[in-house]
Amino acid sequence: MSQTALTEIVNNNYAKIKNLRDKGIEPFPHRFAITHKIDAARGLPAETPVVCAGRLVLMRVMGKATFGHIKDGTGKIQIYVKKDAVGEEAYETFKKNNNVGDFLGVEGTLFLTHTNELTINVRKITILSKAVRPLPEKWHGLTDPEIRYRERHLDLISNDETRSIFIRRAGIISAIRRALDSDGYLEVETPVLCDRAGGASARPFITFHNMYKTELYMRIATELPLKKLIIGGYDGVYEIGRIFRNEGVDTRHNPEFTTLEAYKAYSDYNGMAALVERIFSDCAALAGVETLDYDGMKINIKPPFRRLSLPEAWKAAAGEDIHEVLLGKAFNRPNLRRLAAKLHIEHGEDTPSAKIFERIFDEKIQAGLEQPTFVMDYPTAITPLAKCKAGDESLVERFEFFAGREEVANAYTELNDPEDQKARLLEQLRQRDEEKNSETDTLDESFIEAMEYGMPPMGGIGIGIDRLTMLFSGKPSIREVILFPLLKPASPAVTSDK
Repeated sequence: MSQTALTEIVNNNYAKIKNLRDKGIEPFPHRFAITHKIDAARGLPAETPVVCAGRLVLMRVMGKATFGHIKDGTGKIQIYVKKDAVGEEAYETFKKNNNVGDFLGVEGTLFLTHTNELTINVRKITILSKAVRPLPEKWHGLTDPEIRYRERHLDLISNDETRSIFIRRAGIISAIRRALDSDGYLEVETPVLCDRAGGASARPFITFHNMYKTELYMRIATELPLKKLIIGGYDGVYEIGRIFRNEGVDTRHNPEFTTLEAYKAYSDYNGMAALVERIFSDCAALAGVETLDYDGMKINIKPPFRRLSLPEAWKAAAGEDIHEVLLGKAFNRPNLRRLAAKLHIEHGEDTPSAKIFERIFDEKIQAGLEQPTFVMDYPTAITPLAKCKAGDESLVERFEFFAGREEVANAYTELNDPEDQKARLLEQLRQRDEEKNSETDTLDESFIEAMEYGMPPMGGIGIGIDRLTMLFSGKPSIREVILFPLLKPASPAVTSDK
């Protein structure tokens, strides 16, 4: 639509608002009392009186009568507005001043048309909100992804599938809460603004507090404060909240995303694996399915799920024992670079060891993880907060859970030895300084001090809510499951008025 045409429509609708007010009709009343949501009304027999409200999404004027559809958050229903039923003045006002997009309240009686469509025979009609701008062209919905993400309100108005994704997302979060609450976990909240960014290997966003005259960080994880709560005496805690990482943006990553982090005293990574299976079982029951179609893959989401030893998978994929690239709790960098060259994995002289390991894993192992799989036992060098496996300090009790080739969850048997923990975090600082790896964990002395008061053995897990929703919605782009994903600033050409 041209800007000239849009301006004409907007001006015309503002004139209609004035005309309504001149007639003593307020086009934006404070409230309206309904008797039924539309889905409830559709379940009633004919002759039932109802008062419903919704957005006018279709309007067909046929002389002395008008057919239309109104839609609320639960569904859509046909309305029949006849001059004889509502009165000549009210009918003419409705016909001349209302358009598709307006919110209406209707009072009438249900009846079946000759095509057997349940319809409200309107006796009284009330304007609830006059729309000034036109809805997406001919109610066919938005198809341009850029506009859909940037103007999510229009996407939700015109695309029922989009609405269903975020209803499903809310259901997934509710299912997770029910599972954790029933197992004795306590839901808590921890700070978003922190004096240091710890608990993950990621680059933080930095801001500044004017009163304290100090830099603060947006949290990159909730791990450390949640563990302090376990030290403080709670047996199980969890938080569902936003995490912020100043990193790349693509179909799998958004700088602002939602995670579940949960910690349980006296548990371990096997207990966390059982929690993943419980959550998937509950979400599958919620969706009423046992298989999912995702990015061309058919995924069986009925537990139990496969457990794959990373050392065994590494040997099969790389042809060498994983210990060849490990040196105690650190990497054997020369051997790691040699193996990467042998496998034709792109890397350079300055590529951090952790990045080289990650690229080998991504290309040679993760690429084949279509079905739900727990990949168990990772190098200590990239997992500073997990407990080593008994008898092997080069590996820790950690799993990453994959489905549809996507990482969905990450869990540890948590390290609770403060001396070992400090040494591990110092190794992370070495990687940052010597290998120029900006995405390493930091040393948080306050956390080490808290551990010195005694931290029980525990299992901990992080689950990506966005990734989980992508999987259960069959959407391989994270932008489809975040209501307002971060986008580049809009250029003048990107507009819903096109």
